[in-house]
Amino acid sequence: MSTNSNEPVVWLTQEAFDRLQTELTFLSGPGRTEIVARIEQARSEGDLKENGGYHAAREEQGKAEARILYLKDLLRRAHVGEAPADDGVVEPGMLVVATIAGDETTFLFGSREVAGDSDLEVYSEQSPIGQAVHGKKVGDKLTYTAPNGRDIAVEIVSATPFEG
Repeated sequence: MSTNSNEPVVWLTQEAFDRLQTELTFLSGPGRTEIVARIEQARSEGDLKENGGYHAAREEQGKAEARILYLKDLLRRAHVGEAPADDGVVEPGMLVVATIAGDETTFLFGSREVAGDSDLEVYSEQSPIGQAVHGKKVGDKLTYTAPNGRDIAVEIVSATPFEG
């Protein structure tokens, strides 16, 4: 793992890392080839100014290239490991239940990529709440300052390894 010391490391399970690596391999190879073929097909249809298929394929190409760059960066910064210990301490890879501003909220602490296709809320280590809860234990009460300047009360109700 070669990362610049200023860059945040992203914790991923082996399963998430493998899934993202497979996606990157597809997008960089067959996916890229398919899009180029669609662009060439649309280009052969004539006037590009009014060619909706051409413009759609170029937009898709831009999105795919952005995703490729994102995945390369994410995988370069990834720390692949086992799920964290079930010790009630909030750390990347934990499913956390917390009372936030009086409302009970369940979220994954870590990377959106670990959550996969689930509908879970995800808070990264770099987010204001992520920085506040990182390393806290079940039963801990704390306050953090939200981006809007308000102080928000938080109590950690539970923290268990995410079994995604």
